[in-house]
Amino acid sequence: MTTPASINHNTSKTTGRQGSRRDWLALGLLMFPVLLVAVDNTALTFALPAIARSLDATGLQLLWIVDAYPLVLAGLLVAMGSFGDRIGRRRLLLIGTAGFAAVSAVTAFAPSAEWLITGRVGLGFFGAMLMPSTLSLIRNIFPDPNRRRLAVAIWAAGFSGGAALGPILGGWLVEHFWWGAVLLVAVPIMLPLLVFGPVFIPESRDPLPGRVDVPSILLSLLVMVPVVYGIKELATEGVGAMPLAIIGLGLATGFVFVRRQKRLASPLLDMSLFSNKVFSTAITANVLALFSFNGFILFLAQHLQLLEGMSPSASGVAMVPALIATVVAGLLVVPLVRKIRPGFVVAGGLSLSAAGYLTVAFGDHSTGPALLLGALLVLALGVGAAETISNDLILGSVPAEKSGAAAAISETGYEVGSLLGTAILGSILTASYQQHLLLPAGVSDGSSATAIHQAGETLAGAVELAGTLPSPLAGAVTEAARTAFDSGVHITAAIALVLMAAAAVLAAVVLRKVPTAE
Repeated sequence: MTTPASINHNTSKTTGRQGSRRDWLALGLLMFPVLLVAVDNTALTFALPAIARSLDATGLQLLWIVDAYPLVLAGLLVAMGSFGDRIGRRRLLLIGTAGFAAVSAVTAFAPSAEWLITGRVGLGFFGAMLMPSTLSLIRNIFPDPNRRRLAVAIWAAGFSGGAALGPILGGWLVEHFWWGAVLLVAVPIMLPLLVFGPVFIPESRDPLPGRVDVPSILLSLLVMVPVVYGIKELATEGVGAMPLAIIGLGLATGFVFVRRQKRLASPLLDMSLFSNKVFSTAITANVLALFSFNGFILFLAQHLQLLEGMSPSASGVAMVPALIATVVAGLLVVPLVRKIRPGFVVAGGLSLSAAGYLTVAFGDHSTGPALLLGALLVLALGVGAAETISNDLILGSVPAEKSGAAAAISETGYEVGSLLGTAILGSILTASYQQHLLLPAGVSDGSSATAIHQAGETLAGAVELAGTLPSPLAGAVTEAARTAFDSGVHITAAIALVLMAAAAVLAAVVLRKVPTAE
């Protein structure tokens, strides 16, 4: 746990204009891991069609390719934050940077879906070393509250912008190179941090850290992995004893984990933080904002490429307005909270997200990409506004000596939201597609059983099957796949709409008394 004594201000002791320049340069370097982690959460979704064709991946394998990374990362964030307190946050950041780049280079040339999933697990391990250090280092670099608030806004805008930039970069790389380039690009992105980080980023650590509780680390992993895996099984295989038992195991482990944290003198996760209503509500807003955004990106990437016929780079460029909106919204709400209570700003952002999903849930997707891209723009504005202020509320709602733990939980919320968005909404979307797909008669004539099976598994498989058929039958297969896919999109959008609306009401009610910023 971070204490006031652990805040080790700039070791260079620079002051005035020179110190200010070094501060912002350090922030710029910290943005590299923030952007990379955010980009990696969404970039691979645009490579999924190419991966499905190249590696013959099943629908469940495609979901695990996306989710293995954020699942491991989210499970280890709090643990790695504890390690950072002990060995130095900058040191942990640089170790994670080197490991992430090395594993990315190896995974880019994966010959099978299993290899790729394993590589994504390794990326999650080293990625967990990157994120816990960033907010703690920002707090150390910017002790002044006003400058720190702007730095946190830039941090949040970078994360949101990176999530939106991921499809653009991923689409361009897939179109001009191959799907592995989406992973290989991490190497040049990380080089500036490795070279200049030791020079411009000051080290900080807790001089009196508690001991590392290894059982708590294992328990945290045994909570998330079974729950998410069980949700995937329920969505793809239907209700059954095995997936329900797996989810029950995860929830039971979660109960044991919470009990252990309450008994430990130096817990891995300080559970008392959640008794603060402002803190808990802000965490919920963070999780749901990323939940909605990443769930949207997952199906939009497939819709634009496979149903609208757009190239990966063209579909990525189509999302540029949303990228800009996310970043701008995150920066504009910083001065806005001086006039409007922050709780209402968060509620407004979540309401915009709900409006975006309302458009998707009841709109006609067959009229072209304009409706979905317009909904994404509205959703991006809401995410940018909500997550920026919720992060500020998270850090400001706890005592100073607990700010390090609060930062780690906040970053975990980012990853949990991204994970749940792809895992839950993605699983529901896949299950709905598989359940509603009705291939026309005559497909089995001249088509292999493998091709037909792949068409029943994923939208990419159906589009590939249609490409092997004569014109009238190909159009019928594509239309059947569109209908089945859109059924899942309507369902997931309706679920997200209800969640966003409920979160907006919760934020407005619970956070209404939080005063405006000074």
